Amino acid sequence: MPTFPEEIQPQDTHTGGQPEPAASEASHPPVPAKRPNTAALWLRDLLVSAAASVLIITFLYQPVRVEGTSMLPRLEDRDRLFINKFVYHLESIHRGDVVVFRYPRDPEKSYIKRVIAIPGDRLRIDRGQVILNGKALREGYVPPAFRDGRSMPETVIPDGSYFMMGDHRSISSDSREFGPVERQLVYGKAVFVYWPAKDAGVVR
Repeated sequence: MPTFPEEIQPQDTHTGGQPEPAASEASHPPVPAKRPNTAALWLRDLLVSAAASVLIITFLYQPVRVEGTSMLPRLEDRDRLFINKFVYHLESIHRGDVVVFRYPRDPEKSYIKRVIAIPGDRLRIDRGQVILNGKALREGYVPPAFRDGRSMPETVIPDGSYFMMGDHRSISSDSREFGPVERQLVYGKAVFVYWPAKDAGVVR
């Protein structure tokens, strides 16, 4: 219920019951509004940003550094990139994805390679040419200078496993040596190079 001025003015019993005149507004200057504490606001925003960054890095993206040249020409030694650690909880691993996985022979190490074949695929390699399900695979990401002449008899990729190869075929250690990689070893998809600036961009 709103309060009106006449309801709160006391009456003076010594002046015949007449109400005292209301004090002028000039005698009660308004209390100035408190200014926000700039430092406190800045600290709050910093803490919120830091917490958001931790959540994003922990559950979604993780920065990693490339070591080696097996993914040339797209990824160079010491490139920094973000991997998406959550995407494969929502969708399947696809042929052509560049993924990060734990090395099957030493899970303490991580490799970054391209997915060439998925479970159920028939794959063989004829003097460097990948034959996938009976058809030659077109691989524009492998420059002619980076190809090699290795061959491999036909194999069927087991359920829950993926055949990985580096784009620099002549120097890459990949599934041609250690076999298909089990799904549980794959923990991220390479999505974006952020450093150095000359290499920045989406990983394809």
